Amino acid sequence: MATVLDVCIRGGGIVGRTLALLLAGERLRVGLVERPAAAQGADVRAYALNAASRQLLESVRGWPDEGHATPVRGMEVHGDDGATVHFHPTGGAPALAWIVDVAALESRLAEAVRFQPLVTVLQEPAVAPLTVVCEGKASSTREEFGVAYDVRPYGQHAVAARLACERPHGHVARQWFANGEVLALLPLGGQTTAEGSDSVALVWSVAQARSAELLAATPDDFAARLQVACHGALGTMRLESDRAAWPLQVARADRWVGPGWALAGDAAHSVHPLAGQGLNLGLADARALAQVLHEREYWRPVGDAKLLRRYERTRKGDVLAMGTVTDGLQQLFAQDHPTWSALRQWGLRGFDASGPLKDWVVRQAAGRL
Repeated sequence: MATVLDVCIRGGGIVGRTLALLLAGERLRVGLVERPAAAQGADVRAYALNAASRQLLESVRGWPDEGHATPVRGMEVHGDDGATVHFHPTGGAPALAWIVDVAALESRLAEAVRFQPLVTVLQEPAVAPLTVVCEGKASSTREEFGVAYDVRPYGQHAVAARLACERPHGHVARQWFANGEVLALLPLGGQTTAEGSDSVALVWSVAQARSAELLAATPDDFAARLQVACHGALGTMRLESDRAAWPLQVARADRWVGPGWALAGDAAHSVHPLAGQGLNLGLADARALAQVLHEREYWRPVGDAKLLRRYERTRKGDVLAMGTVTDGLQQLFAQDHPTWSALRQWGLRGFDASGPLKDWVVRQAAGRL
């Protein structure tokens, strides 16, 4: 006999699995559609997760072990003419964020799903009072619900890789804005010594044509180009992984909900990765939807359109604000006129000295008010 479901989640990625575990905690019967992944090499991606995301993942036993979650205890943001902003944790927080290996996080969530009896893993969608689409930005299900997905490409690709460095990272995330590019070196290696390990994750947002050049470069040439771009901040660098690249865009669905369905994560929105907030936004979607279903009136079904609009109202404002900020920063640093350069440096130096404003930004990025 087929399992009777309360919710069917289409998409077994990080957001989909987290939502399934949250809803199972509410005693809802969940079907999770996970299609077999295509064979590929080692995943070189890493996510920056804030304190709110960590707390959420720990609540569903999805947080990876310490070796795969590296605390960020400082951050340096460098402009194109020497101006720098420094960030540090506020309010006694142990870290600004944690850099988490994607493969380790997915594996831990898959294990938690396997041991949750109210979650049934499916190969194909099943009928349920509520369908939640967590298929990512390339979702094919949105069209079934008549949702328009407004996409604006940046004409850039994110190039990702893992590198070993001559000097330890010191648990500091470093970012450079220059010539329309955004380069980030994220600390890896877990919670080792105060100096940290010598391993970093690279995310380098560059023009599409330049990404092809970087992917085609020899490992030594690639490392040399990167060392120049980051001004030798960590000394000599050595490529330790394959390189991966994907196109960057800002995108929003015109509707997130309807009778019996809802969107979450990249299926509803996508932002530039320069602030490292993409997955944090998706996990906040999962938390908000689970909270709305938890607080629903006893007589209201899980697929009720008015109920689901509460979720949409809760999340759309935050996502729009983050998308506007990241898009604005990308556009600002893409301008190459000297006037824009002077304005950027003035703004960075002023922000670094702003005190309470900078602390407020840190709290917001961490998911704290």
